[in-house]
Amino acid sequence: MSKATTTDSQSPGPHVADSHDVIRVHGARENNLRDVSIEIPKRRLTVFTGVSGSGKSSLVFDTIAAESQRLINETYSAFLQGFMPNLARPEVDVLDGLTTAIAVDQQRMGSDPRSTVGTATDANAMLRILFSRLGTPHIGPPGAFSFNTASVSASGGFTVDRGADKTRTEKVSFSRTGGMCTHCEGRGTVSDIDLTQLYDDSKSLSEDPFTIPTYTGDGWVVRVIAESGFFDKEKPIREYTKKERHDFLYREPVKVKINGVNLTYEGLIPKLQKSFLSKDRESMQPHIRAFVDRAVTFTRCPDCDGTRLSELARSSKIGEMNIADACAMEIRDLAEWVRGLDEPSVAPLLTKLRHTLDSFVEIGLGYLSLDRASGTLSGGEAQRTKMIRHLGSSLTDVTYVFDEPSIGLHPHDIQRMNNLLLRLRDKGNTVLVVEHKPETIAIADHVVDLGPGAGTAGGTVCFEGTLEGLRGSGTVTGRHLDDRAKIKATVREPTGALEIRGASANNLQGVDVDIPLGVLTVITGVAGSGKSSLVHGSIPAEEGVVAIDQTPIRGSRRSNPATYTGLADPIRKAFAKANGVKPALFSANSEGACPTCNGAGVIYTDLAIMQSVATPCEECEGRRFEASVLEYRLGGRDISEVLAMPVAEAEEFFGSGEARTPAAHKILSRLADVGLGYLTLGQPLTTLSGGERQRLKLATHMGDKGGVYVLDEPTTGLHLADVEQLLGLLDRLVDSGKSVIVIEHHQAVMAHADWIIDLGPGAGHDGGRIVFEGTPADLVEARSTLTGEHLAAYVGA
Repeated sequence: MSKATTTDSQSPGPHVADSHDVIRVHGARENNLRDVSIEIPKRRLTVFTGVSGSGKSSLVFDTIAAESQRLINETYSAFLQGFMPNLARPEVDVLDGLTTAIAVDQQRMGSDPRSTVGTATDANAMLRILFSRLGTPHIGPPGAFSFNTASVSASGGFTVDRGADKTRTEKVSFSRTGGMCTHCEGRGTVSDIDLTQLYDDSKSLSEDPFTIPTYTGDGWVVRVIAESGFFDKEKPIREYTKKERHDFLYREPVKVKINGVNLTYEGLIPKLQKSFLSKDRESMQPHIRAFVDRAVTFTRCPDCDGTRLSELARSSKIGEMNIADACAMEIRDLAEWVRGLDEPSVAPLLTKLRHTLDSFVEIGLGYLSLDRASGTLSGGEAQRTKMIRHLGSSLTDVTYVFDEPSIGLHPHDIQRMNNLLLRLRDKGNTVLVVEHKPETIAIADHVVDLGPGAGTAGGTVCFEGTLEGLRGSGTVTGRHLDDRAKIKATVREPTGALEIRGASANNLQGVDVDIPLGVLTVITGVAGSGKSSLVHGSIPAEEGVVAIDQTPIRGSRRSNPATYTGLADPIRKAFAKANGVKPALFSANSEGACPTCNGAGVIYTDLAIMQSVATPCEECEGRRFEASVLEYRLGGRDISEVLAMPVAEAEEFFGSGEARTPAAHKILSRLADVGLGYLTLGQPLTTLSGGERQRLKLATHMGDKGGVYVLDEPTTGLHLADVEQLLGLLDRLVDSGKSVIVIEHHQAVMAHADWIIDLGPGAGHDGGRIVFEGTPADLVEARSTLTGEHLAAYVGA
């Protein structure tokens, strides 16, 4: 191979292109940032720290990554931009030195019932091609192995005009072989609906018989049923004839006219299947999910045995393996099987597939299977799955942006993640990481600490420099960086036990364990060892058990802490009672809304391919309510002034005096308990950080009635200083007579526990067993497990 010749003549000096070695941010004001100006070194690993809500994500994701994406979108034609999301330019004066940004956040992956780990990473697509080429018997193209593709066939005729009055009719036929199981439509499960949970059959349609969310007596859904003309509105449902009952439950869609309006009537069961059951359970709102859990039983499809695939797709095999077997294997075992295939005709495909599967193993997800529903992945698992496509990428000079990549990782797994971040940096990329864990902060080349507080008390750069500089900086992060929780000298005595026998969900291997009640119990173990399977899959979801999982809270820009927590209702009622008017007047989404902006507070102007422009409403000046409503007062304040209060001020306001409202004060006290005293009641949920959303959810569930609280990684998104406050909250729950069970990797929570149950020893089929039960002190002393070794190192034992 020939090489180009080079000369040894000395370069006249540094090339001008080499001077662009920083990302320069000047005057950033996105969300709570206060004119932040900073220079971030390129081709280095920079970690952004600070308390939850201090502005880390606002700077890294909403300013740097968002502007990079917007500038890339602008390079496409106006036609293509019309199909892309319209991104507004961040509130910043100067952004210089940007490179292409790839953001890997904590957002859950698509929760469509047919979305799996395999479909989300293209591994399934490669397997389908592999089986279509090598499988015997040969059944067709790759689509024949897809559970998202149905088999269809059609035939007909069309007329061909050949001019001069000559026409000819030609017959055509079309068929496509798909791999979808026709019984479950590729979902793997079938549903059985309990009719007694849908309606009270002793009532007639005029008596509002439905117990389905949104099916209210004055709503359009019920009006269409009642006024369809198919039923006597005064006749109890249990007295319907066979035909009336069929029409009520199963009738196909048919047009009906109600009050001169053409509408569609459809039987109750197919209507529910389209509106509720076609969605993934994890993506449902809490009250919808509670209804579905109560009314619907999901069972494994008897036709495909949960594989989602047709019998034809399962009949084609490579050796003894069909595609359903391959997708059900743990990925690390599947990688070994693929390595054993040697077929020159598909060599490039096998190379790519091996690399993808090996990347799963390398990133610590080898215990997953490709048929795992993507909606069931934790935030940390989803983030690492998104990283798969970037490992081994040939791109350089890219800016990678990560949001707490250590989430969901056992201390044993964090070192592996750190190595991956360093590998991306060493290839010549800029790596920006929002992180709270000291183990990841320790590998930073450059540290930026935001604060000093959260919300309006944050938004400034308190420190930038090296790790050692951060330690001596005196900032909140610097002071807490070397904090270590101590093992408790005495632990509480349990008041009883929750018995679990023969637990075998997912990878659990017939686990028998007694979870003590009346104490703080921590369930720990490496990622994939079976912690969530043990707790969520084995503890009965009965009355008295309050489960708080990692599902992100959802809400539009009209949602805020007051509406999400239920605080808005007692506030509106208090205003209504004090002024002798209706509570609906004090809702910006109802009668009291400003008519010009419809209660949004801003006017949105759609500029087609340009980003929409939001301008404050001139009528209400951004206060969202019409002027007449703002004349009503409670304790000297109008409703807009109350919604602008921080939680701490509102707690005092509703705690005494003329505005005293016990129901509102109770909710506000819970918000203050979880450290959200700085949030304003009307702040849009879309502006909250991950840690703030987690604590908002915790505060809401603290009001649920129950004796057993199950928390899934409550330290997610929490700063070192916030963890202390969380431990105090957990102690208060236990001291009030509750039992608290926590799934957690954070060593501070382990050290603070009364009892630890450690699962392992590994992940997937290497886990699923109890490897330790006892007090934290016993675990540290024994050091018999990976968790014991890391906890001992953490407490300095």
